[in-house]
Amino acid sequence: MTRTATPALRGYQGFHVRLRRAPEAAREARVMARVALAQWGLDAAADTVVLLLSELVGNAVRHAAGPDVRITVDRPADHHLYVAVTDRAPLCLPRIRQASPEDLGGRGLCLVDVHAARWGVDLIGGHSPEAKRVWAEVDVRAGG
Repeated sequence: MTRTATPALRGYQGFHVRLRRAPEAAREARVMARVALAQWGLDAAADTVVLLLSELVGNAVRHAAGPDVRITVDRPADHHLYVAVTDRAPLCLPRIRQASPEDLGGRGLCLVDVHAARWGVDLIGGHSPEAKRVWAEVDVRAGG
């Protein structure tokens, strides 16, 4: 796990790691998220954050390209958590599906949409994107 210092003004250290794009990446990302949340004293948000991160990593493993993904867990403000997964498939954008009861999958982004305060996609690389970052934010204020 790579730990990268965030700007001193924020007062929180962000967590970043590059993982092989494989099913076990989701487990490693969940461990990193739990470590970060414990360091920040936000264990109560762990189940939500781990769910969001698991879905984002799972989508990248199934649908993206390239050998690895980059995972970010950050706390840009006291009440604000940010998780992101960056992959090398900028043309493979996530979309919410309407899964039928018989479908085995296709509900992940619905879960992200329900549990995240906001989520989105950033294309990286200008006019000819080389990667995409799918992110979600969680508000950890009491009742927030």
